[in-house]
Amino acid sequence: MKLSFARLCRSLVLSAVLLMAFSVPSGAVAAGVTSDPGLYPLNKCIVSGEDLGDQSDAVIKDYDGREMRFCCKGCVKDFEKDQASFLQKLDKAIIQAQLADYPLETCVVSGEALGGEMGDPIDHVVGNRLVRLCCKMCKKELAADPAKYIARLDEAVVAAQLDGYPASTCPITGEALEGMGEPYDYVFAGKLVRFCCDGCVSKFNENPAQALATIYEATPEAEPHNEPENNHSGHRH
Repeated sequence: MKLSFARLCRSLVLSAVLLMAFSVPSGAVAAGVTSDPGLYPLNKCIVSGEDLGDQSDAVIKDYDGREMRFCCKGCVKDFEKDQASFLQKLDKAIIQAQLADYPLETCVVSGEALGGEMGDPIDHVVGNRLVRLCCKMCKKELAADPAKYIARLDEAVVAAQLDGYPASTCPITGEALEGMGEPYDYVFAGKLVRFCCDGCVSKFNENPAQALATIYEATPEAEPHNEPENNHSGHRH
C-alpha cells in the first residue's frame, strides 16, 4: 500500500501547522504532540462494512482532506455516487467510536461546560475526528481555525491518557519508549500513541488499527464500536 501524494502533502502541512499552533508553557503536558485528524479512523470499509485486514490492499482516496479507505475499487465508485450519505454514515461511526475516549467536559472553543445552559453538546466531525462543542457559534469559530482547536484537543487527550498509557515500548519498533530520548506523542482517532521517535509515525499511519491493537489489546474501547454493518452481499471486487 503506497501513500498517496495528497495524503503525504496533507500530513506534512498539517503537522507543520499544528506544531506552530500548539504552543504551551514550559513543563506543560503534551508539548510537541501532533496528529493528523484527516486519517481514516476505522478498520472497516464504510461502503461494504468489510474488514480492511492489514490494509495492504486498501484503496486510499482523499476527499477534501478526509482520507477514505475502501476494500475495493467497486466501493470507491459506490461511494462517489452518493458521497453525502456515506460521509454521514462515517460521521456517525466516528462519533460512536471516539465518544468514550473524548477527554473534555468543556467546549474546546469557548471553554463552557458541555451540556450546560447551552443545551446538549454538538458532536461535530473535523476531518475524521470528533470535536464536541457547546453551540453553533463555536462551530463557526472551529471552522475558521481547526488546527488551533485540534491542537488543544490533542493536549487534552495526552493529559487524560498519559498516566494510564498501557505500553512501555514503541508499537512500531518494539524499542523502549525512552530508548532514544523523550517519547514522541501522537494522537490518532482520539487515542494517545507513543513512539520511540517521530520516524515511526509514517509507518504507523499505514495501518493504525493493527498498531493500536498492540497497545490497547486489553482495552475494550480500542476497537471502534458500532461500526457499519457488513452489507457486502452480492458485492463483486
